[in-house]
Amino acid sequence: MAKKADPNRKLIAENRRARFDYAIEDSLEAGVQLVGTEVKSLRSGRANIAESYAGTEGGELWLINATIPEYPPAGQFNHEPRRRRKLLVRSRELKKLIIAVEREGRTIAPLKLYFNDRGIAKVEIALAKGKKAHDKREATKDRDWKRQQARLIRDRG
Repeated sequence: MAKKADPNRKLIAENRRARFDYAIEDSLEAGVQLVGTEVKSLRSGRANIAESYAGTEGGELWLINATIPEYPPAGQFNHEPRRRRKLLVRSRELKKLIIAVEREGRTIAPLKLYFNDRGIAKVEIALAKGKKAHDKREATKDRDWKRQQARLIRDRG
């Protein structure tokens, strides 16, 4: 069942590649611990989470390899663009994620980075299982067939 797009969300970045590379099993919303210049940079709509992933270390969840570019007016007080950022989740959700990653071999992939209706930066993370090459080919074939079906219906319609 697909979620409806929330009109109060301001989407900053989306990891479209994650849905192609992984079979998404479960998703949840997590807060992101940011510094001031990162928030200002995000408000201008500049971020990239395409190559990022989430990992657990020391009983905490971290967003690794996400790029939030420097905020030019900040000058010398800027942040490091590719630093690790702590993700804020409830302890029972964190335990569930740690168990899935360590025992079941799952991956935690960030799907979207956005501001919620209260203006707080959130990241939608998903518990995912890596797809094999043949699964990716099948997904591509299905997508192409659906696109072709829509074209045929539109042309005849």
